[in-house]
Amino acid sequence: CYGHKLHRHLQNLHWKISVEFEGYRMCICHLPCRIAKPNFVADQTFSKMGAHYHCIICSATITRRTDMIGHINRHVNKGETESRFITAPAPKSSCEVLKEADTDVQVLPNYFTPQKTDSYFNPKMKLNRQLIFCALAVLAEERKPIECLDAFGATGIMGLQWAKHLRSSVKVTINDCNENSVTMIQENCHLNKMKVKVNTKKEDNYEGIGDGEENADTIEVTKMDANVIMHLRSFDFIHLDPFGTSVNYLDSAFRNVRNLGIVSLTSTDISSLYAKAQHVALRHYGCNIVRTEYYKELAARTVIAAVARSAARCNKGIEVLLAVALEHFVLVVVRVLRGPSPADDSVKKIRYLIHCQWCEERIFQKEGNMVEENPYQQLPCDCHGSMPGRTAVVLGPLWSGALFNTGFLRRMLFEAVQYGLDEVQPLLKTVVCEAECTTSKNFSIHSPSDENKQEECGVYIKTPDMLAESDVVPGKRKNNEMMRNATKRQKTDNSAEHPAFYYNIHRHSIKGMNMPKLNKFLNYLSEAGYRVSRTHFDPMGVRTNAPLAQFKTVLMKHSTPTYAGGQTEGPLHLTEDVQVGDQLQAAADSEAKDDEFLEENKSGDSATIFTEDCPTHCVAD
Repeated sequence: CYGHKLHRHLQNLHWKISVEFEGYRMCICHLPCRIAKPNFVADQTFSKMGAHYHCIICSATITRRTDMIGHINRHVNKGETESRFITAPAPKSSCEVLKEADTDVQVLPNYFTPQKTDSYFNPKMKLNRQLIFCALAVLAEERKPIECLDAFGATGIMGLQWAKHLRSSVKVTINDCNENSVTMIQENCHLNKMKVKVNTKKEDNYEGIGDGEENADTIEVTKMDANVIMHLRSFDFIHLDPFGTSVNYLDSAFRNVRNLGIVSLTSTDISSLYAKAQHVALRHYGCNIVRTEYYKELAARTVIAAVARSAARCNKGIEVLLAVALEHFVLVVVRVLRGPSPADDSVKKIRYLIHCQWCEERIFQKEGNMVEENPYQQLPCDCHGSMPGRTAVVLGPLWSGALFNTGFLRRMLFEAVQYGLDEVQPLLKTVVCEAECTTSKNFSIHSPSDENKQEECGVYIKTPDMLAESDVVPGKRKNNEMMRNATKRQKTDNSAEHPAFYYNIHRHSIKGMNMPKLNKFLNYLSEAGYRVSRTHFDPMGVRTNAPLAQFKTVLMKHSTPTYAGGQTEGPLHLTEDVQVGDQLQAAADSEAKDDEFLEENKSGDSATIFTEDCPTHCVAD
């Protein structure tokens, strides 16, 4: 009969100050589990029993509720969520099966939080996976079969997509150092009806799906450190996607990668690359950066500079095929050119950048080791002469070369259309326009039969005619010589490179003026004789070779005042000029009449002129 009173007591006293965690409620305890600090009064000691909480995860007893909540949050951040005091643990939820690009993957709970699970899977990185797949598909068309490595497999989604769509063109190896992740990768291979070859440090085991299956593709799964497997074996394609920075694995990646192979890396440490933690960028990349309007391209050039230095230490050069910086990641895809000469050419493209902090004009320092007397003269702006103090900072060292390869990007777009990757096609079209620095949106997607017409800077492309010749030549030495000679013949055309960096049209807008539409503004700059295009780094960014002063001049010329927003740009300026001319003419006529009035007043005829020019009520006054 006192059940309702007990319920009210628990609800009003204990539950109000309780701490909840995963369906359990930790109420306050008044039992003598925790003895408070003793109070010494005369010769007697009084031990007061203090109220406290018991942690459900560990054996700690905590007095305050806020401290208890912080204690539980620290357990959650460390991934410690299992209770030591509950004999019957809560039932774990079953594994979830996700599907992406006709590939099924099985993931554990909390798969989107790296600290809480071994099978990390981020659905927001789908665009990244599609870009890497297109790059691998282009390489698979050049030479078959190729050995590719996914150094950080996690769930194995990327390697499974490679093997499922490219099939016999690739030999896929998925690596991970976590035993639970390796088990999950094997299960996902069986889920997609793939044969698995498990390779550990000590032994090789083969596990198949049965003899009656049609799909005979085999995926090699290894459990090693990424640096170890890249030192032990050679690959044609290597992808690095660690949690955070990838600079710790670059030396191993370039140590054994084959000539004309491709290395792609995804950097997710955007807090340091986007200049939010500048000291971390200096520690990891050896680069001094600040927050600018072009910070995303600055991040891409920072990563490429670190890649070029690592490749040069292994006597290898690089050619940047693709550099993409989006909200969650920075993706860089480079082709490896073996030899000291390409290594020297790549290192020469690493320079320092001079950045004006007032107008945000920027320019790369000139080549050479001589110290200049006044480095501010290199900047096109005159802020140092008109502003007090030091107006510019030196950023870098950064990659000063091109960020894109137009021929490779067009073939990536062709592969995206062929495999039906609709999400990545708009991005690739924007990047192709950015690489060519044009506003044209007419794309001629070539077919594989047109590969003999494709020319890339420093990249050897295998054509159907060369394939026939290579079949006739029995020796491998002559074929390699042909590849090296073809690489030497194709030199980089610096004049065709896209301009470095971009301007944000909103950052340089004029106060009190309405800017023209972005596409119209691109046409105005193009009519002025400058190369111009949009950029994927910034939706309101304009990549152009025009100096900032000319950029602002064209923007000012085609902007309209805020109060005349309903009129178009061209007629508005003509109307304003006409109105100003009429006002000046009226003022001149008024002055002439005043002079005439004064002269007539001296002669005695001022009353007549005053009456003709003024109304009747003014005459009375």
